[in-house]
Amino acid sequence: MIEIGGGFRVPDVMNQSGARLVEIGTTNRVHLSDYESVLQEQPISLVLRAHRSNFQIIGFTSEPSLAEIVQVSHQAGVPVVDDLGSGSLIDTTRFGLGHEPTVQESLAAAVDLVCFSGDKLLGGPQAGIILGRADLVARIKKHPLARAIRADKLCLAALSATLLHYLKDEVLTQIPIWRMIAEPAEQIRQRAFRWIDVLGQGEVITGQATVGGGSLPEETLPTFLVALNVRSPNRVLAKLRAAQPAVIARLQDDRLVLDPRTVLIEQESALIGSVLQALP
Repeated sequence: MIEIGGGFRVPDVMNQSGARLVEIGTTNRVHLSDYESVLQEQPISLVLRAHRSNFQIIGFTSEPSLAEIVQVSHQAGVPVVDDLGSGSLIDTTRFGLGHEPTVQESLAAAVDLVCFSGDKLLGGPQAGIILGRADLVARIKKHPLARAIRADKLCLAALSATLLHYLKDEVLTQIPIWRMIAEPAEQIRQRAFRWIDVLGQGEVITGQATVGGGSLPEETLPTFLVALNVRSPNRVLAKLRAAQPAVIARLQDDRLVLDPRTVLIEQESALIGSVLQALP
């Protein structure tokens, strides 16, 4: 029962399909017995689990594991769809972040279908990807809507190029989101000081970078920020947004700050050029 980007709500999407939506459990606590009761008492065609990829529920909470949900559903002869969201193929705990469920984990739990994004943590173009049982995927491909929403050639080319980086073990050096996540804090600090040398002003301060993009809610990474004291900071921010290339900075403690973690090394010179033009 979630709303995703752009104001789309999963219940509304399901209602459009003609499905009868049956809620299981409560907002904060769901028990395996809740699934068992519904599967025994009502005619159920499919169990959908939607992962909370862009928000958290904390406090007095509990929920069964995906493997447990799959087990009781399959015992009742009902397939399970896991709407995973972020589409991570890498263990995020390697980089000091919380654990984000991976596509591999969903498949290992024997879900029948898993859905996830081609962008977000996968790092490719905006797209929706469905993996799972061949017979179910074949039925989906034959649905009339599949023609209307099919990915175009540019999307498929970008997705193919992205996935090849995974096959070649080039993720941390070639995919921008993972380059930013994996960059060591000390390297970011050194880059921040280089920016100050070129700009001729500023101070390096510690900060936290948010992964964002609909993934890893409340998770941050340590970073170093370039803090600039400028007059009329909002005017400077507007000039930066209108620059070529555009620069998105933020205000923190009345200072304009830039985060090198969010800028690829090959983008540095262009960014600094935009900043120099915008500064009074």
